[in-house]
Amino acid sequence: MKNRTIPFGYMMRNGEIQPKPTESKAVQNIFQAYLNGSSLLAIANWMSSQGIPYNGIDFVWNKNMIKRILENEKYLGRNGYPAIIDEDMFCRANMRKKIKSTTVVEISEELQAIRSLTYCAECGHRISRIGGNTHSEKWDCRNPECSRFSHRITDQMLIGIIVAVLNTVIANPNLLDADAEISRYTPSIEITRQQNEISRLMETPDVDFESAKEEICKLAELKYDCCTYSNKPQKTTQLREVLASHEQLNTLDIGLLQSCISRILVSHFCTVEIEFINGVVIKNIIERKMQNDHSAQCQGNSCKAANYGKQG
Repeated sequence: MKNRTIPFGYMMRNGEIQPKPTESKAVQNIFQAYLNGSSLLAIANWMSSQGIPYNGIDFVWNKNMIKRILENEKYLGRNGYPAIIDEDMFCRANMRKKIKSTTVVEISEELQAIRSLTYCAECGHRISRIGGNTHSEKWDCRNPECSRFSHRITDQMLIGIIVAVLNTVIANPNLLDADAEISRYTPSIEITRQQNEISRLMETPDVDFESAKEEICKLAELKYDCCTYSNKPQKTTQLREVLASHEQLNTLDIGLLQSCISRILVSHFCTVEIEFINGVVIKNIIERKMQNDHSAQCQGNSCKAANYGKQG
């Protein structure tokens, strides 16, 4: 990238620094667009589309280029440069930038707890909550290799679904039965072959006890590898005990959420799956009522249990 010795918006003519008509107009448009609410990225994209190079070579603009223009006091007519922007416009633009950079969007404790557990059902990426504590918030997958959600999912939708699922298992704890054994032994073909080998050794006239001992130890290792252990029964008992002490919820109980739920999976089509700590999944299917071409409202909850991916 070529570095400019004269800021964007100016040119040297007859030994004097003068406003460059096309660029100086672009500077004014940049300030005005920023004051009108456009983001740095949106302005950069717009400038790229105008075919005006930032440095005489590069026609692709980025946010840093726009930021440098907004911060450059030379546009006020300082250091020998003619003024392109008045003091009021410059100060208002930089005040907005300062407010945006120092504003911390805080979300409630319950939303933080939900965010730490929520993932995209398609790609497994952590779901992002976009927006502040305002009516315009939404939850979406921001993985660049995945796609955006088809419908807007709000805080209240997610909270309502989680509360509904928790109330469902409080009322029907049998839905949490994991149907798994604590341990299971499934012999493999290698074990059968090893047993046959030991039998052959023991049937020989002159038994080599050292070799037989080694083969028996190898058989024990093979059998151990074929034993699986599952803590699902213990986790299910733990869930039942925790839920038994709770009545139906009117609001989200953060402690109950964190002690019972391991993951929340949200699909691109407004289906939410709640995975409990014992691996049982309760799927919540939400009806979608289209309001217009670009928005949707989820209404009504329908929960059903599905024991996905049983692990030994």
